[in-house]
Amino acid sequence: MKKDQVFAKKKDRIEPFEFNREVTAVFDDMLKRSVPLYKESIQRQAQMAKGFFQEKTRIYDLGCSHGNLGVLILEQFKNTPFTMIGVDSSLPMIDKYQTRLEQVDNSHQIKLVCGLLENIRIENASVVLINLTLQFLELKKRDGLIKKIYDGLLPGGILLVTEKIIHQARPINNLEQNFYRRFKRENGYSELEISQKRDALEKVLIPESPGVHKRRFLNAGFSSFDVWLKWFNFASMIAIK
Repeated sequence: MKKDQVFAKKKDRIEPFEFNREVTAVFDDMLKRSVPLYKESIQRQAQMAKGFFQEKTRIYDLGCSHGNLGVLILEQFKNTPFTMIGVDSSLPMIDKYQTRLEQVDNSHQIKLVCGLLENIRIENASVVLINLTLQFLELKKRDGLIKKIYDGLLPGGILLVTEKIIHQARPINNLEQNFYRRFKRENGYSELEISQKRDALEKVLIPESPGVHKRRFLNAGFSSFDVWLKWFNFASMIAIK
């Protein structure tokens, strides 16, 4: 696993964060050191995807990156036929995902699309997954995407979303942010790295509160909502049609 040193050196100018080839090359280390409970979250999502999948329907992984969740879903389904559409706007991520698929069995069941989430048609779906991706979408486009997902889901279908979140109460929000910075320091990131990455993500990653997510899902038509996993300013959520 190549070590993430994208922000290790002082930069004269901080450019907006991108999922480019430099980030793709170190993405596993970045996830491990930057996203609390990441492995637990995607493992349980793969299990839920298997449990809620309906025969002859589709799974959509929106913001699939380089395929960690997709590989786990392949392991869960084993010999059970399924179709999954993986979508990501980053060509380097899609390229790396495709390379991984060439090395595993039954990978033909996963189709990859390089494109914008808001342009993808959701049809005949029983499972839709969005991991750490909705937060990068423009705020004005989020309601429309969730409604489109709801419309494309069959009854009993699920939407699983993991996001970086904020708390509306400033004291609690400050506490959560402080523990997140502590988490990153404990995983070997310097104050310079933490600061420069935060600047790169400013105005690119716009988090929302769990309450905002809940209202959006229920307004779209989902009958049930829950936060099934939470770590300070990260939350994994489920909505059921």
